[in-house]
Amino acid sequence: MNFSRRQSVEPEINVTSLIDVVLLLVLFFMVSTSFVQDGRLKVRLPEASAEAERRAVDPLTIAVTAEGDYHVNGRSLMNRSPETLRLALERSGHPPKSSAVTIRADAQATHQAVVTAMDVVGRLGFTQVNIATVTQTEAR
Repeated sequence: MNFSRRQSVEPEINVTSLIDVVLLLVLFFMVSTSFVQDGRLKVRLPEASAEAERRAVDPLTIAVTAEGDYHVNGRSLMNRSPETLRLALERSGHPPKSSAVTIRADAQATHQAVVTAMDVVGRLGFTQVNIATVTQTEAR
């Protein structure tokens, strides 16, 4: 018997493909990032020659009572229908796009009455709707 010893070959790990993948990822991230260059863009903003006209406009307020009645700027409406509220808001003389509406609801008012007021205000095109609240110290 001839027992000859085999020559041992040391195992090798070929990392060439791993290096290629990492290099491609580095290139991809370098190309895909955006570089902020605010210093290159110079913009001259326009200047106003006069001050903006400030008009004192009475605020538009809708009060909702505990019974569900509506008051527009302190004037009570003849019934609780959304149509009556819509007509009162249209006749108030406040343009919907530039006026703010404040809804002041009693704590005991029904949720439906407040939502109806908000719905009418939104359908008329008012975009600035405020809900008035009181703090605990003011309520006492």
